[in-house]
Amino acid sequence: MTSVSEQGPDAAGPAGTGQAGEEDLRALFGQSIAMFASLAGPAHVVETANPVFFAAFGRERARTGVPVVDLVPELAGQGFLEALDRVYRTGESSTGRDVRIVLGTGPEAREVFFDFTYEPRRDAEGTSTGVRVIGVETTQVKHAQRLMAEHRALVEQIARQVPLAEVLEGMARCIEDLAPHRVLVSVLLADPDGRHLRHGAAPSLPDFYNQAIDGIATGEGVGSCGTAAHRREQVIVSDIATDPFWADFRHLAEPAGLAACWSTPILARDGSLLGTFAMYHPVPRAPQDADLALARLFTDTAALAIERHHIEQAKLAAEASARSALEELAKAVRAEQRLRAEAEQRATAAAELAARIRAAAALQAGAPHPEKCQLGGAAGCAAPAGIKVADSWGDSAWGCVAHADEALFNVKQVFIANEESGGLAAYLNR
Repeated sequence: MTSVSEQGPDAAGPAGTGQAGEEDLRALFGQSIAMFASLAGPAHVVETANPVFFAAFGRERARTGVPVVDLVPELAGQGFLEALDRVYRTGESSTGRDVRIVLGTGPEAREVFFDFTYEPRRDAEGTSTGVRVIGVETTQVKHAQRLMAEHRALVEQIARQVPLAEVLEGMARCIEDLAPHRVLVSVLLADPDGRHLRHGAAPSLPDFYNQAIDGIATGEGVGSCGTAAHRREQVIVSDIATDPFWADFRHLAEPAGLAACWSTPILARDGSLLGTFAMYHPVPRAPQDADLALARLFTDTAALAIERHHIEQAKLAAEASARSALEELAKAVRAEQRLRAEAEQRATAAAELAARIRAAAALQAGAPHPEKCQLGGAAGCAAPAGIKVADSWGDSAWGCVAHADEALFNVKQVFIANEESGGLAAYLNR
């Protein structure tokens, strides 16, 4: 490009040769993918430009004979006009790589990048008369570089086990920032049974809309997402206002400012449903190849994040179950230890009782057998003593059948309720 311009007015004397050089440049850039514009005077009036120049700044602005700042007012303050002023004033060529320019205003504003070459135009005397601009748009390359960097960052977050909600929201914002057209991203997560979709991430959609679709069923004709989840295939709705899939949801889409929705199912490696990835647009739109590639890339990324989340959740659940089982086992062991200790105490008590009984029996073995009943109490009993009654404290007495039965009953029910009551001795002294 530079060699062509050097063979123009600077190298030739007659003005006619300079005009021929300009026409050569126009012919050269007529069908080029690079933009070209020839600007005149300090106001940088557009004398001529190729279609690529006007396409870059908006075909509706395709006219000549006006200053470039009037053609594209938003260029003011972005460095482009300042570069033109500097080249016009100094007469020195200049270049700019990945020059960032924001075109349009408000919601329709879009970010573009260019590699620019600015060359001075001179007359036969060498006086600066204008500036030639040659540029190549690098927006797609720049966005692709940023997209790959953001994608790597998301994958690293997944590897670091960053919470799923944070990963999905970051992914949604990344796509919204990098998409060439305004887009709103939503990720819905499938219930374990695959029959309903729950809110996952949608940072730019209105709250009322997110709340309304949280829990929608999967099925044919249930909007873009419900249908995509049901079919297990991408569903493209280019115009929500007329598509039958949106008949039950148009009352939500209109106040939310949604006019198109492309939804892609998020599937696990085994084909099971994980959720849906949706791209909403404020105007009716059909996807281009770049849009579909973007959807595929981030749908796969979302699947990776969700599957990793499910694995971590299953791992945590298994660990919690194992901890619970260990706690229950520990409780059972402690209960068994208590029961064993109690059994040992009872066995010891039983052995002590048996020893006392044997000692009492040995002590009483030599006692004389009375003739009369000893169990009649203060009133006495003249009946023959035929039955011997003894307790574990070593007390014993002989009595008749009637008083022996009474003594057994009373000692068992009343007098041995505790050791302090005295057992048979208390009964004898009643």
